[in-house]
Amino acid sequence: MPCMAVLGFVLCILIQGINSSPGRRNPGRDWFQWGLSGSRNAPGIALSSHWTDAGSRDVSDWSPVTMQCQEAAMVVTVQRDLFGTGKLIQAADLRLGAAFCKYTILNANNTITFQIALQDCGNTLQVTPDSLIYSSILTYNPTPPIISTVITRTNPTSVLVRCVYPRNRNVSSNAIKPTWVPFSSTIYAEQSLYFSLTLMNGDWSSARNNSTFQLGDVFNIEASVQTGSHVNLRVFVDSCVATLNLDMSSSPRYDIIGNNGCLLDGKLADSSSAFVAPRDQLDKLRFTVDAFRFIADTRSQIYITCNLKVVPAVQDPSPTSKACSYSKTVNGWLPVEGQSGICRCCDAVNCGARRKRGIFPELAAEASTAQFAILGPLTIQGQKALPSIIEEEVEMKTLKSASVEDPWMVLGLILVVSAVMLSLVVLGAVMYKRRLFFA
Repeated sequence: MPCMAVLGFVLCILIQGINSSPGRRNPGRDWFQWGLSGSRNAPGIALSSHWTDAGSRDVSDWSPVTMQCQEAAMVVTVQRDLFGTGKLIQAADLRLGAAFCKYTILNANNTITFQIALQDCGNTLQVTPDSLIYSSILTYNPTPPIISTVITRTNPTSVLVRCVYPRNRNVSSNAIKPTWVPFSSTIYAEQSLYFSLTLMNGDWSSARNNSTFQLGDVFNIEASVQTGSHVNLRVFVDSCVATLNLDMSSSPRYDIIGNNGCLLDGKLADSSSAFVAPRDQLDKLRFTVDAFRFIADTRSQIYITCNLKVVPAVQDPSPTSKACSYSKTVNGWLPVEGQSGICRCCDAVNCGARRKRGIFPELAAEASTAQFAILGPLTIQGQKALPSIIEEEVEMKTLKSASVEDPWMVLGLILVVSAVMLSLVVLGAVMYKRRLFFA
């Protein structure tokens, strides 16, 4: 019994010593665990941040850029919804490192993966007394849609990514404080017709109280007409153009709505602009436009000038009086109301002869049927900055126990234990004989 107790004590000491030993490297065998989680596939601690509207850091599971630092490689994963606006970026617009390496995998879950060796793609190595730091730069440089080189809905950005390895974090964003600028435009159209173009809040319940937007936001625009004692009228937006000043004929300019009520902007790949259907009231027409700004121009303010018109409510919508949105689901134009055929001319040069400004018989000689209204200036800011540094610190830990995948370690342990047991047996036998001899 004393021998068995001594044997157990010595065995525990040996196992503890093996667990606390630094281990040894052997090509083809992973003798280390990377990171605190003990996972070999997702090592290290990723540090990243994103912000609330107030500029404070928001702790959540969403992160635009994450990374893994492996033994000899870095893996950077980027959300295609890079700015958290619901708009997906093009994978080809992302590059990693000074050598501008392309992505490795475009994943089905709308993420983009770069997997490169630590020394590839122009990465830099910094050696400190305690660490080896491999650094790279993730850059996003959006290319404008092929069918429109005038505007952009996103801005370039870059993120420093680093892997920190032992040898023997943090960003902030200022809150955006927009200033209020009145931008509801009302036009008095002879006698008692009032045309209005108003920017609305997110739920359309009231007018928006500021004119500052970020790329990724949406303009909620409501066109309306007050008819007074007139017969019921239906309002349409015949055309809308964006410019950098009040002159709608100035350059650069961008046609948002054209062809007598076709929301042309909604056909761009990065746009979800559309008329709101169905209408709540015939004398109001609502539509959304994804925020944008002009390329290669430092001015951040734009003006939107629209031509509004009315027709009698009893008159059916037609190719020259319509509200058509482009549906990417059906790859075609759909009207807010009326027959689908009235939108066929949206891709044509024009939708027929434009009706001259005049009067409907029902309106007698009281009012013009069309007038211009202006929104602006609207201030467009860049999207919220991404974290300036995304870093992962890697901690190496030895294995806590031998694995069946490491047979040489197991064999060595068995041999050591066997030798100790044999020595204890021999020692016990010698001591027993000596006790008998002296007895």
